[in-house]
Amino acid sequence: MTRTSVLMALTCAATLFHARPLAAQHEHARMGAGRDSMTAPMPTQAGQAAFAALQEVVRLLEADPNTDWSKVNLEALRQHLIDMDDVTMHSRIAQHDIAGGFTADVTGTGRTVGAIQRMLVAHAHMMNMTAAYHMDAVEIPAGARVTVTAHDPSDAAAVTRLRGLGMVGVLVEGDHHPRHHMMLARGQSMEHEP
Repeated sequence: MTRTSVLMALTCAATLFHARPLAAQHEHARMGAGRDSMTAPMPTQAGQAAFAALQEVVRLLEADPNTDWSKVNLEALRQHLIDMDDVTMHSRIAQHDIAGGFTADVTGTGRTVGAIQRMLVAHAHMMNMTAAYHMDAVEIPAGARVTVTAHDPSDAAAVTRLRGLGMVGVLVEGDHHPRHHMMLARGQSMEHEP
């Protein structure tokens, strides 16, 4: 064996000997980091938006001693959240200005058609009770046709704001959504609510 071969063999043996303790040290460091992460700040969102919304509702139901668990219907809320996603993310909106506001054909395919029809007709009813404009929604074969006009069509600022909001902005307006979600989860009647 040459001197170089002996040195290489010793180097390899030393490397193998020291590699194991280093791996063990790295493993220990990882475990320690895991313990430290248990006390570190945690995310406030549960990940996916619908999952987080359902989780928040469950926490509220659990915190309420008057919750009637025999009526709780989280599946109804889940289906509504699916509708919200379909309308928001999968519909097509063709919007055009009209005197005093705008009209929009909100259309889709498959399940999105029903989601549009369920949400927009009910939303129009709710918004007409609270908003500074009038909203009318009628079903069309692929979704709904929505007409939104300011209560005072001569109010240029109101009309400009309304057109700026557009169909999606009108959908998210109002503070009735959280109440609506809690009612759905509690199994309460949702007549005329989006």
